[in-house]
Amino acid sequence: MERRPTIKDVAREAGVSKSTVSLVLQRSPLVKERTRVQVREAMARIGYVYNRSAANLRSSSTGLIGLIINDLRNPFFTEFAASLQMALSDQGYAVVLANINEDAEMQSKMIGTLIEHGVSGFVVSPAYGPRESPFDAIARAGLPAIQVFRKVDDREDQFPFLAPDYQSGSRLATQHLLDRGCRRIAFVGGLAGRAVTQERMSGYLELMSANGVEPVILTGAASHEFGVQGAHELLAHHPDVDGVLCFNDLVALGLLTASNALGRTVGTDLRVVGFDNIEGCEQSVPQLSSVSCGIPDFAEEISQRMLTWLIDGVSPETGIRTQVELVVRASS
Repeated sequence: MERRPTIKDVAREAGVSKSTVSLVLQRSPLVKERTRVQVREAMARIGYVYNRSAANLRSSSTGLIGLIINDLRNPFFTEFAASLQMALSDQGYAVVLANINEDAEMQSKMIGTLIEHGVSGFVVSPAYGPRESPFDAIARAGLPAIQVFRKVDDREDQFPFLAPDYQSGSRLATQHLLDRGCRRIAFVGGLAGRAVTQERMSGYLELMSANGVEPVILTGAASHEFGVQGAHELLAHHPDVDGVLCFNDLVALGLLTASNALGRTVGTDLRVVGFDNIEGCEQSVPQLSSVSCGIPDFAEEISQRMLTWLIDGVSPETGIRTQVELVVRASS
């Protein structure tokens, strides 16, 4: 072999993943002895030599990943945090979790605190805030960081952004409502001007335009309370609306509950689709249709890309959108 062998070459030779090779090199107790021997023999065959000092420079070697979550009260983000923690734990890393409660000032404080505690890298589902980026401190510390779900820093070459394919999900949900015979479809929830709101609305706007239908848009907090408010506003000002796509499931569940109370039969008079497919969708009456973002698989994707960055020094490709699917239930 003309070039110097890499971890990828060892993994291929041993028939295991790169992460497994890395765990062997770090002497992790998570690796079975048989696998350890298999990897060591592959290293010897191809002449791989581990440069431990270089690896230490690439990561802080603490085995800690800082996870910043904008709002753990939302079950969508709770599921992601739990799934990511499990995925990283399987590879010998621990997660230090900070819930910032949509507070940009707290976000900056938590990032600073985690840097002081020596985390090896960050996964951040950020809060929106002032123009000064919360990633400036991470940049000064020279740590890898991935933005997920929302992008608040445009330096994607330095802080890659990955998210589910919101546009595709919006399109799937809207087409489903059209196919079910809805003639007047509204989009409810999500703060105006936010990129994530625009993405989750984009497929809806595309299909409304293609069908020559004027959109009905009620923007606001991504909350159960705003869903309740939205149900009242639709009945009062847009009584002809017979289909609704909501920014997220919290909004949808609030709208569903209030619409039932207002005498509208959800699933026939009014068809409702949410976004995120949280656990509560199956407990609502009627059960809520929703766009699933495949959070366990998304968390696994983020885990693997972060570990590749830490171990091999290869940063993730930015702008990746992962697959979504529409889960149809009685509400639509």
